[in-house]
Amino acid sequence: MAVPTGATEPTSPAGAILERLPLAGWHRRLVVLVGIGSFFDLYEVFLGGVLAPILAKEFSLGSIGKAAVVGSGFLGMFVGAIVLSVLADRLGRRRVFLLNLLTYSLFSLAAAFSPDIGWFLVLRFLAGVGLGAELVLVDTYLAEFLPAHSRGRYTAWAYTVGFLGVPVAALLGGKLVAASQLGGIDGWRWLLIAGGLGAVFVLLLRRVLPESPRWLESQGRTEEAVQVARTIAAKVGHPVAPDDVPARVAPEEAPEKRSTREVLRTALNGQYRTRMVMLLIFQVLQTIAYYGFGTLAPLVLVSKGFEVTESLGYAALSFFGYPIGSLISVPLVERFERKWLIVGSAIAIGVLGIVFAAASAPWLIVLAGFLLTSSSNIFSNAFHIYQAEIFPTSIRSTASGVAYSLSRATSAVMPFIAVPLLATAGPVAVFGGAAFLILLLCLDVGILGPRSTGLALEEVDP
Repeated sequence: MAVPTGATEPTSPAGAILERLPLAGWHRRLVVLVGIGSFFDLYEVFLGGVLAPILAKEFSLGSIGKAAVVGSGFLGMFVGAIVLSVLADRLGRRRVFLLNLLTYSLFSLAAAFSPDIGWFLVLRFLAGVGLGAELVLVDTYLAEFLPAHSRGRYTAWAYTVGFLGVPVAALLGGKLVAASQLGGIDGWRWLLIAGGLGAVFVLLLRRVLPESPRWLESQGRTEEAVQVARTIAAKVGHPVAPDDVPARVAPEEAPEKRSTREVLRTALNGQYRTRMVMLLIFQVLQTIAYYGFGTLAPLVLVSKGFEVTESLGYAALSFFGYPIGSLISVPLVERFERKWLIVGSAIAIGVLGIVFAAASAPWLIVLAGFLLTSSSNIFSNAFHIYQAEIFPTSIRSTASGVAYSLSRATSAVMPFIAVPLLATAGPVAVFGGAAFLILLLCLDVGILGPRSTGLALEEVDP
């Protein structure tokens, strides 16, 4: 098999096979299946912002209560991002990828039948635990299967599928709130039932997803890894001859059993320290840049005097920028160095956020929101691809997952600061402060971030 243009020769046996494969129907099906899994994560993430104004009227909630509705799911995601990301390095990508979706589905269905706000918050927290590592695993799983020359583009396609969940959450929210009840069940409860249907998708994934050959190699199971890679090559239509598989194993893939503490010590004290510090700072700041708008937009519109159903309608129109921005990112993530794409799109988010906050005309609100969410998903896709590229397989899920957990923790705390500030200082002050933090994010990535675009995973090493 010839190596595709732009690919480099990795030193791990299974990695060599995967890098040489041309993109085929098998890869595209994998991307769609993984993308549908991310749909439920992104649906749930933005559901908090949709539910907050609805439940505020249902349960007579003040600023703290609304913040708790948004923050409870994120707090669960913080716990899940740490625990499940570590398990993914220990137990395998496939097993944990199935476990987190199943856990989320069960608790989302339970939350739909919460008798009061207390039970709702507890069950939302537990559903969040299930989704904590979902996007980290999407990044990791696809990075370990897709060849370097198409890794960014196809990961962006997966997120384009997933981000359809965001406008769906807002559109369903508006329709179901307007309906008030459907089949004797409150409209907002149907939003949680819809998310819980992800359990059906888990059963499909269980049958068709293979384990990552690169992860198998990192566990010393090289023969099994090569066999999985050979099976994939045969499905793609490019069977592998014995002399096409290199005998060497990359140094970072050498089998060794390490504790979570040792893995983190490698990330923080070794040659990856600068990258880990950059990512830790980034994940705190990117929460403001990315989740700030999606979770606050319906509340901002209500604060401008719009009715709840009207605000959800405007938010839904703005949220269509998420899948469209993800689609726009498909060619961009391979054409531009990813670290600079992150910086450029972050600047756009900061500027458009201020325009959205200051606007009073509905057309300008929707336009600014749409452009902001489009920029957000160029930003999001670039950084999700990026964080999965800059660590070796043996620590990839743990390092990126622990860093990503900080974004979930910040997301859990942010509503308790932003929602009261929104009520006292107004939206311009909230989004102006966010723009300043976005500037710090740009400096962090621009100065400390490594280059990764177009390199095989085994080559993005210091």
